[in-house]
Amino acid sequence: MSWLDEINWNADGLVPAIAQDHRTGRILMMAWMNREALALTVEQQRAIYWSRSRGKLWRKGEESGHVQRLHELRLDCDADVVVLLVEQIGGIACHTGRESCFYRVYENGGWKTVEPVLKDPKAIYAEHSHE
Repeated sequence: MSWLDEINWNADGLVPAIAQDHRTGRILMMAWMNREALALTVEQQRAIYWSRSRGKLWRKGEESGHVQRLHELRLDCDADVVVLLVEQIGGIACHTGRESCFYRVYENGGWKTVEPVLKDPKAIYAEHSHE
């Protein structure tokens, strides 16, 4: 049996994947992986997700340059969530130009943005659009 067969894929053949900074433990983002994405992530030692909106593999950093190098892959007790301990190249995981996608805090009945944009997204994606 393949290690991939031990994962409890959802009805769409996907598993939630949480990217966490391997040094600080900070949760950077959550995305989805299909079987191919997870196999390629391990093979290439870099995060490759499945883009549900685009219906194709999404090699993290292919447009932004913000690649996630894989340090360790973990599977939870129910075998239905994976955690990728990664080195986030450029220190930015979020397409908004922030370190983490989790930059809003619930406060007084609403969501408050508590983290700064480290780099303007227009600048991030313009730099790499020629690739």
